[in-house]
Amino acid sequence: MPKKGKKDQEGSTDTPKTTRRDVLKMGVVAGGVTLLTAKKSFRTHDVYAQTASGGTFVPPEPVPCSIDDFVSSPPTRPFRQQLPIPSLLQPTTLNPAPQRTANTNAGEAPRAAHQRWNEFLPVKQYALHARPALWRFHPDLPKSYVWAFNGEIQAPTLINNYGNPVVVRFFNDLPTNHSLGFGIPEMTIHLHNGHTASESDGFAGDFYGPGLWKDNHYPNIYAGFDTFTSTKGDPREAQYSYWYHDHRAMFTAANTYLGLAGMYLLFDKKDSGNENDTTPGALRLPSGYGVFDVPLEFSDKLICPDGTLLADPSGFVFQGDKWCVNGAIQPFMPVKRRKYRFRLLNTGPERTRVHQLTNGYNFKVIATDGNLLQNPITVSQITHSVAERYDVIIDFSRARIGDKVYLLDLNPDDDPQFVGFPSPTPLPPGVAIEQVNMRFDVVGDATDNSQVPNTLTQYPSTNEHIAAVKTWEFTRNDNAPAGLNFQINGLTFDANRSDHQVCRGTAEIWKLRNLVPASDWTHPVHIHFEEARILERNGAPPPPLETGRKDVFRLPPGNELVLFLRFREFLGRYLIHCHNMNHEDAFMMTRWDIVDNVAKKDQFKKEVVG
Repeated sequence: MPKKGKKDQEGSTDTPKTTRRDVLKMGVVAGGVTLLTAKKSFRTHDVYAQTASGGTFVPPEPVPCSIDDFVSSPPTRPFRQQLPIPSLLQPTTLNPAPQRTANTNAGEAPRAAHQRWNEFLPVKQYALHARPALWRFHPDLPKSYVWAFNGEIQAPTLINNYGNPVVVRFFNDLPTNHSLGFGIPEMTIHLHNGHTASESDGFAGDFYGPGLWKDNHYPNIYAGFDTFTSTKGDPREAQYSYWYHDHRAMFTAANTYLGLAGMYLLFDKKDSGNENDTTPGALRLPSGYGVFDVPLEFSDKLICPDGTLLADPSGFVFQGDKWCVNGAIQPFMPVKRRKYRFRLLNTGPERTRVHQLTNGYNFKVIATDGNLLQNPITVSQITHSVAERYDVIIDFSRARIGDKVYLLDLNPDDDPQFVGFPSPTPLPPGVAIEQVNMRFDVVGDATDNSQVPNTLTQYPSTNEHIAAVKTWEFTRNDNAPAGLNFQINGLTFDANRSDHQVCRGTAEIWKLRNLVPASDWTHPVHIHFEEARILERNGAPPPPLETGRKDVFRLPPGNELVLFLRFREFLGRYLIHCHNMNHEDAFMMTRWDIVDNVAKKDQFKKEVVG
């Protein structure tokens, strides 16, 4: 029988409780706010319903397989497929053209007007369609029914430059007659962690149903735009590795598990994406998307013998016993004897990964959560929580042609994957095939003009007036309805309740505390919109990998983090939540607002929230 993860089974009693499944059926959440009522749908995209009309084939939903009969996913032979590379999304011309206000007459979902639209007019437009598709996770398995952007389980990657605003139109082409037993055909897309106005941030309550679309406006500016006017923001605030995913309240885990996630990359003069760039100040990191600059998106699945994905009908998503990289189970990647940049992303839903390489190889970490470190840091292991990004350099130049290097996951606290076959090639001593995520095959030589400078960036100062100190306490209340017992400051999420207001243009200290027992969960805490610096972990300076700017913060039981944040450029509703997606779906999430003046917060709420 599959598990939700070891700690999800703790705290159970024999006393009957209202379950999360009951709450889902009632369609209500804490505070009396209804979130599950489907928004009005306009069937504007029936072109996808049949191939005869020139549209894309839409597979029917499979019959859900029974969790009661499930033991494990089918066995799969390791290293039978090459690592897939998510495609690059190309710009398009949207019709109707994007505009500042919601074009509800043409099928756009309601939203607030885009902030600073005329100041950051989009120079490129993109379209992403969330729709059903069939995807084969492994050659030994049948195709699986998934939800995917443009039909790709690892959605297309968007690449742009700072200073080039864009609009991405997210179409909801998901089925109205949904019967899988988990997930919901409503969505709100979050660009994690874009410096983006709130109406385009993917607020968990701003979801919309099938047949609708929404334009998200991404200005692609450095934070500090209003202060560092000569450079149009503070270049030290640059982020380079983002990802986008569904953020629908109560269904983030399931909808992302089904496939609604992808990467979004930005470049600038420093990190230009060109290892041959001779411009002064260019870092010349390994470059060439999918060649020497490669995304590695980690996930795990439970797969029934007929290919159907499985999740808990109570609404939780299990840890999968099949580990995927870019939507492939235990793939291999041919590499040359040179340096590579890998962008590691943990898409969840809940597993923390502990990466390690074999053959004595190390990771040279250059960025955390997309933010360059001041200096590269060489490590043998990386603890990788859900939603964190690590940009790493792996140098294969000392390898011999024919060498095989394995990327492992050594987390001792989570369930192992099920393989069912031995490795077709000898593994290093002490390595089990169940620990292997993927294999790098050294196949030849290649020119390498890339560099990894000893100094990558300088950090912005944290010596600034502090307007307020805010404490967020992460707790577990086992007297709450089952599946809704994860809380922040004693409360569960209510989309209409603002639990903190900050003034635009100010800085604050935020303290994160995990008050659960020592045997309980580590929470990967995510703060939307702004990056933070860790000033202290448990009263001491942070360890080296936590010295840079971040937006996901590992918070083990009993830990306290002290963070420094600024709030700039935009107003609106944002979120702080645990990014273990089962926990955020259990409403370990709260809303905070950026306002011009705290005294005006009620007026702001009325105008922006409606």
